[in-house]
Amino acid sequence: MTQKSAPATTTRAAAALWHIGLATALSLMGDATLYAVLPTHSADAGIALAGVGIVLSINRFIRLATNGPAGWLIDQLPDRRALFIGSLALGVAATTIYAASSGLPALLLGRLLWGLAWSGIWIGGNAIVLQMAPAAQRGHWVGIYQVWFFLGSALGSFFGGAMTDAVGYREALWIGAIISTLGALAAFALPASQPHSRARLARAPAGVSFLQSIRDISPAMWATATAQGVNRLAAAGIVSATLGLVVQATLGSRLQLGAWQIGVASVTGGLLGSRTLISLIGAPFAGKWSDDAGQRWGLLAASLLLGAFGIGVLAAPNLSIVIAGTIAGAIASGSIQALTTALAGDLAAGTAHGKNLGFFNTAGDFGSAIGPLFAYALLPITGLGAIYLGCAVLMLGVAAWVARLQQPRAARFFNRKQP
Repeated sequence: MTQKSAPATTTRAAAALWHIGLATALSLMGDATLYAVLPTHSADAGIALAGVGIVLSINRFIRLATNGPAGWLIDQLPDRRALFIGSLALGVAATTIYAASSGLPALLLGRLLWGLAWSGIWIGGNAIVLQMAPAAQRGHWVGIYQVWFFLGSALGSFFGGAMTDAVGYREALWIGAIISTLGALAAFALPASQPHSRARLARAPAGVSFLQSIRDISPAMWATATAQGVNRLAAAGIVSATLGLVVQATLGSRLQLGAWQIGVASVTGGLLGSRTLISLIGAPFAGKWSDDAGQRWGLLAASLLLGAFGIGVLAAPNLSIVIAGTIAGAIASGSIQALTTALAGDLAAGTAHGKNLGFFNTAGDFGSAIGPLFAYALLPITGLGAIYLGCAVLMLGVAAWVARLQQPRAARFFNRKQP
């Protein structure tokens, strides 16, 4: 590649990043709407309230089985768009099932399809981004892609809730299916041949078993996956499922602000929404900083320390401290997600990102899936404060582990001059 053509190639890749990010964000409309409204509209969906938890969690459990195959498949495909676009289409089908069907069996089918779809969307999207990104800017590019994820989650929840109030439960989901379709169409604008796609793909030998592939995971990749698993356990699993209890214990039933009274559900929703928006800021900042400083592992350790502080103070009987913990935890969560994804790319052999991404995302989904189950099982025994402190100690332990992996050779890798 000539020096003159390199900037043009980078520009085309940056434009493609927008298409990937937009498609990913719009694909979340049905999923985010369901999380926002199903607990209060279970009758409209034709299910009992007791079934809501199963419906909202089963998609995460199915991904424990589908992330690995999706990662393996993305490494075998010469054009990674195929899995990404096909998964976007499957996501549209899942949202259509939510809108068109009633009853627990239909919703479970839709959620199982969505879990399969999200494995392909998220692993495929990240693999394409890692493949396109210049090595010295990998953290920055991954951080930008994370912004689209957090933006889609936040706007999907807000828009889905507002549309449900305005036009009804099923109508809102039909709108979500239409928006997700637009996202899938946007993905068709991706070029068939991404930068570096002509390089020889590092493919796994035929017949390698899943257990053998696990044994081949490097210690550094285990540390990366563990960091993301603990991050998702704390943020998406435990805090998201229990923050309402913290607000209720701190405020009672309402927050009095002068002449205004704000219900505990509104305060909880505001705090959870703010976590997503703050994470949106933390992800690209941490990614770019790790590129510039060449300290990806060190910054990950610092982010885990911040996350430990954020969750450790949440049970304090003071709203200001709870807000401070929420902000700290949100910055840490977005940073950890961006940094660990970039590290999964750093540690991949050649362009074989799929194997690392499949393993990495399985760890994250496992953490987010078991978080609510563990929290509510331990709550009557230990209380919420002990659960939060236990998460903080776990994050501190992982921080100590990853801090040891920051070596001078890593700094030389990031700071070396790129062609």
